[in-house]
Amino acid sequence: MSDTTAPAGAVSAHGLSTAMTVLFAAACGALAANLYYAQPLVALIGDDIGLSRAAESSVVTFSQLGYACGLVLLVPLGDVIENRRLILLTMAANVASLVGLALAPGLATLFVMILVVGLTSCAAQMLVPLAANLAPDEERGRVVGNVMSGLLAGILFARPLASFLADYVGWRGVFGLSAGAITAMALAGLFVFPTRQPQTAERYGGLIASLGKLFLREPVLRRRGLYHAAMFAAFSLFWTGAPIILLRDPYDFSPSGVALFALAGVLGVFAAPVAGRLADRGHSRAGTITALAIVVLAFVAALFGENSLAALVAAGILIDLGVQANLVFGQREIYQLQPAIRNRLNAVYMTTFFLGGALGSALTSPVLEAFGWQAVCGIGIALPAAALAYFTLADRSV
Repeated sequence: MSDTTAPAGAVSAHGLSTAMTVLFAAACGALAANLYYAQPLVALIGDDIGLSRAAESSVVTFSQLGYACGLVLLVPLGDVIENRRLILLTMAANVASLVGLALAPGLATLFVMILVVGLTSCAAQMLVPLAANLAPDEERGRVVGNVMSGLLAGILFARPLASFLADYVGWRGVFGLSAGAITAMALAGLFVFPTRQPQTAERYGGLIASLGKLFLREPVLRRRGLYHAAMFAAFSLFWTGAPIILLRDPYDFSPSGVALFALAGVLGVFAAPVAGRLADRGHSRAGTITALAIVVLAFVAALFGENSLAALVAAGILIDLGVQANLVFGQREIYQLQPAIRNRLNAVYMTTFFLGGALGSALTSPVLEAFGWQAVCGIGIALPAAALAYFTLADRSV
C-alpha cells in the first residue's frame, strides 16, 4: 500500500477525476512526442548537421536508447521516491535538454542532447503507473487506456506536427516549441499532480538490480515485453523508413506532404481506450492475436509502398492500430502482477520493447540503402509474425 493525497476533486471514488485524467494524458502525450519528432525530420537533420544517409536513422535510435535508459534508471524510483516531486524534476530536466538540442552546434552535442531528451521523456512512464495506482481494480484497464490514449496521441501527432512545423521554423524550432509545451505541462502539474509517497524503503542499487530479476522471474512480464519489442521494432522500421522514401523519387514530398501522410497513423489513438475496455472484459488473448496479425498484414501492404501511396497509407493506419492496441493489452496484464511495484514492472516492460524500437530504427537506414524498401518490409513482417506464432502456439498465460 502507499499513501496518496491530491488536490480536491483530483481523485474520486472511481479513481482519477476527468480533469486529472485529461492532465495526465496531455502531459504523457507532450513527453512521449519528444521521441517521435525526429522520425520524419532525419533527412533534414542529417543535411544540416552533416550525417550520411546510412546514418540518418541513428538520431531516432539515440532518442529511443535514451528513453530505455530512463526507464531503467529513473522510472523505478517511483516505487521509493515521492512521485509528484520525481515527475516534476524529470520534466524540468527534459525542458533543459530540449533547449540544448534546439541549439546544438554540431554532431557531438546533437547526439548527447537527443540522448538526454529521451532519458528525461520517461517522465511519461512515471505518470502511467501513478494513474494505475489511483484507479480501482475493476476500472484499471479503462483508466490506463484513457491515459495511454493521450500518450499515444502525442506519439501519433508528433510526426505530422514536426513535418508541418519544420517548413516554418526548421527542425530546431520543433524542439524549441516542445520545450515550451513541456514547461506549460510542468507548471500545471506543479499545482494539480497528486502526491504519492511509496512505503518501500529499498536502496537504489537494489531497486535497479531487481529489474533483471523481475524479467527472469515473471514470465508474463517477460513474454509481453518481448512480444511488444517485436511490434515496436516493426513500428520504428516503418515510421523511420516511410518518410525517407516519400522525400525521394518518385514521390518527392515536401516536409508538409510527409506531415499529411503521417496523419494516417493518428487513427491508432482510438485503439488504446478500446483495448483497455476489452482487456477489462477478459478479451486480452483474442485482442493480442488480432493486434499482432494486423501488423503482419500491414507490412504485406507496405511491400507495394514504393509505387502505391494508398498501400503506404493503409499500412500506416494498420500498424499504428495494431501496435497501440497490443501495448495496452500488455500493460493491463503486467499491472495485475504485483501492485506495490508497478513502476518497476512498467520500467521492465517499456525498456524491453523500446530496445526493440531502437533496433528497428538502427536497422532502417542501412537496410534501406543496402537492400531497399522490400527488405525493410520483410523484417517488418517477420518480427510480429514470430511473436504471433509463439503467442498462439505456446503461450497460454492469458
